[in-house]
Amino acid sequence: MIAAILLAAATTLAPVLSATPWANAGGPPPTAGRVTIVDVFTFDCINCKHVTPELRKLRGAFGAHDLAIVGVHAPELPQEHVHANVVQALRDQDITWPVVYDDDFKVWKAYGVDAWPTQLVFDRHGRLRAKYVGEGYDAQLEATVRALAAERA
Repeated sequence: MIAAILLAAATTLAPVLSATPWANAGGPPPTAGRVTIVDVFTFDCINCKHVTPELRKLRGAFGAHDLAIVGVHAPELPQEHVHANVVQALRDQDITWPVVYDDDFKVWKAYGVDAWPTQLVFDRHGRLRAKYVGEGYDAQLEATVRALAAERA
């Protein structure tokens, strides 16, 4: 059984996949047929930094065939609004998955996000299945991804 924490308003990948501009990619990654984690973060948030290694671990464990990760950078502090700082932070923190700038918080609002970090987990059909707010949910996030990856189309 997949646990979900207060599912958000938007329940598909549409808000993030249609967002622009992208910090480190030409656009969103292909997500069709893959479990997708949307990580809403800001680069100076220590809790967000604690989640990144788990995302990296999951990407390595499941590979590009079964898992897509998309970052949504929603700035909090003045320096986080500077796109050059975001790009540098992505390099420094070894965040290599696509990240979209959410300077106007459109994606944040669409999913009903209210805190950094938040991970939204979508199944292979692009339906929102779980939402984790804060850090410390590594085991639950992995179990959710594992369960959704086991569901075949």
